[in-house]
Amino acid sequence: MYSSVRERLIHLHHCRGASWKTIHRLFRIDPTFASVFTLPSSVLQTYIPLPLQRYSLFFKDLHSLHIQSMIKTYKDNHIHAITIFDSDYPPLLKHIYEPPWVLYAKGDLHLLSSLKMISIVGTRQPTKEGIKSLRRLIPPLVADGWIIVSGLAAGIDTLAHEMAIQHGGNTIAVIAGGVNHIYPKQNQQLANQLMDGHLVLSEHPPHVRPQKWHFPLRNRIISGISLGTVVVQAKEKSGSLITASLALEQGREVFAVPGPIFLEQSKGPNMLIQQGAKLVHSANDIVEEFSCFFAKQ
Repeated sequence: MYSSVRERLIHLHHCRGASWKTIHRLFRIDPTFASVFTLPSSVLQTYIPLPLQRYSLFFKDLHSLHIQSMIKTYKDNHIHAITIFDSDYPPLLKHIYEPPWVLYAKGDLHLLSSLKMISIVGTRQPTKEGIKSLRRLIPPLVADGWIIVSGLAAGIDTLAHEMAIQHGGNTIAVIAGGVNHIYPKQNQQLANQLMDGHLVLSEHPPHVRPQKWHFPLRNRIISGISLGTVVVQAKEKSGSLITASLALEQGREVFAVPGPIFLEQSKGPNMLIQQGAKLVHSANDIVEEFSCFFAKQ
């Protein structure tokens, strides 16, 4: 059926019920995944703790010719499936908790080999102060060779991608759902631009529509591929603070842009600073944190 571990993993990753833990369990049983495709259903079921109905769907997908055909179309559509065993898998991402088994990427894969990535996240409703902060931070970061990573959400994320492009830099969007289902829909044109010269990245196969639970999972990739995360305006309870929290768990640096105490959008960054995040006045506050990594010769 398949001649390599990576091909088997990609197919397995498309099967309904194949969660991270399910794939990990199968990997421990057989690191080549070869036996997964040959075991009788009754035997394989003993290794996979799924309810009968879910297991039936899993086994059906495991032997689906439709999935085989769909995967073959990716190359024609310039979609790259990158497994954790591949050399172009983002190096930092391998070291997070439950790293994605497979990533689906459209755009310039060379960007993934860079360590000089910084994620910038924030509110969907930025104020003029938040926009001015981005204008102060992004141009010098781009000029210093940093790739800007964000989540293609409305507001700060969108502006971060756009400003990186405007100033001649590179940017990566990590999305919830697959690359064929961009959310929010008003960012489809921006996503197309990123797929043609930058990069759109997802841990879900291209046909998967974004679900609510995809977004917090997506955040661990935003922080996980980056050396640090910068929060520019965020409310007290927001996805941006989840990303910052994940960055800390992953051993990454967390930066926050302070704001006026009367603004709702300042509560998140100000709270992070109280908890020990590095206060950011300028791009240099970020760059100097990594000077030992990228010391100029």
